[in-house]
Amino acid sequence: MNAILELFNYDFFQKAFLATVFASISCGIIGSYIVARRIVFISGGITHASFGGIGLAFLLGFNPLLGAVLFAVMSAMGIQFFTKVAEIREDSSIAIWWSLGMALGIIFVFLTPGYTPNLMSYLFGNILTVTSSELWWMFMLNVVIVLFFTLFLRQILYIAFDEEFARTAGLPVDRYNYLIMTLIALTVVLNIRVVGIILILSLLTIPQASANLFTKDFKKLIVLSSMFAFIGTMIGLFISYFLDIPSGAAIIFTLVLMFGLLRVVKIFV
Repeated sequence: MNAILELFNYDFFQKAFLATVFASISCGIIGSYIVARRIVFISGGITHASFGGIGLAFLLGFNPLLGAVLFAVMSAMGIQFFTKVAEIREDSSIAIWWSLGMALGIIFVFLTPGYTPNLMSYLFGNILTVTSSELWWMFMLNVVIVLFFTLFLRQILYIAFDEEFARTAGLPVDRYNYLIMTLIALTVVLNIRVVGIILILSLLTIPQASANLFTKDFKKLIVLSSMFAFIGTMIGLFISYFLDIPSGAAIIFTLVLMFGLLRVVKIFV
């Protein structure tokens, strides 16, 4: 126990703890919406499309997260536009942007002179390397998400569970969809350093699956999802530190194990 408490004396672990808190809140809220709306693979498409921005940033020499944000938002808008305006099937639209982002990312990384040592932290995550500026961005994203869902929760629920009813009720459905897709894109990108591009989809769905075992109420789902995400991420963080294994993989393994244990408890209790 003393060894765990001593970790909080280190600056890098304090930042990792704050990143855990912020990631749990944003992924808990946005992930609950994604699961309720059944658009898990849209977030997967946005996630992988953001790799194109990371590759472009390495090639041109600017902040990879900025490049990821640009590509993630662009792909989110593109998926929404292709589906609603161009009338392309949603799964086809996701596949187009997913593959385009990954292809461009690979090309840009290949064209980048020399070796790109930080690439693995974006692909698989390394929460122990989160910077102060990234924490500020995560904090501001949390403020925006909490305010947005607090002020417009009723409208969001209408759209999530019955979009046609929301349209007949006069709600600006398309505007809300574009705004929420933007928030999904920002949540994906700003939490990449926690578990990486490859595994961020799990952080947006596994805590929600655990929460769904105990409630179907959307508000309670958000709270439980955030709580499970925080517990799983912290345990995974400790495991990765003491066993010296990748933090992203340890976090997701912990979340999956937690889901399995909770499922067993739910069956027998």
